[in-house]
Amino acid sequence: MDRIENLVRDKIKISPFGRNDTNSICVDIPQTCKQILAILATPSSCCYNPAAMLTTDRVSGSALVFFSLLVIWESRRLPLGTFRQPGPAYIPILLALLLLLFGVSLAVTARRAPLLSSLSWTEWRHALAILAACIFAVLGMERLGYRVTVLVVLIFLVRIMEKCGWALTVSFALLVALGSFYLFHTILRVPLPQGPLGF
Repeated sequence: MDRIENLVRDKIKISPFGRNDTNSICVDIPQTCKQILAILATPSSCCYNPAAMLTTDRVSGSALVFFSLLVIWESRRLPLGTFRQPGPAYIPILLALLLLLFGVSLAVTARRAPLLSSLSWTEWRHALAILAACIFAVLGMERLGYRVTVLVVLIFLVRIMEKCGWALTVSFALLVALGSFYLFHTILRVPLPQGPLGF
């Protein structure tokens, strides 16, 4: 739009008496129209460019919003409970609402984020490993139990993918696996799978 405005200003000549020179405008109209159409034909000058709207933060925020809505929709089958006695759906819905808020905020404030097309996808191995870990967690949660599944997934991600030491990896994995199980299962009384060995 700036290019069009500058073009029109260049084509309109001001007379010494402070009036627009209509003769010069009429002469330049065909050529000016051709130049304006040429500018509008370029993808970078359009008022609405879908590729320019797809930034990394907008895509990430939209994915978080979609995931949070999916969690809220699936949690409707479980009893919500109350604040003093939360049901199985209370914490998932609460976390999904927070995730929804963060996703919307991320998508709205993503004007200066890099374009999605500018990514070189050099971290595709990490993304594939995280996806494989999520699939393993879904398939192994009922068979191995919550604590064992979370422990294995965290050891894989922290030790294998992030190359951290064994002491830090094991301590972090045990803290998260046992601590989250105690929080949700014991304190909040959310039923979690315990596996065939009851662990």
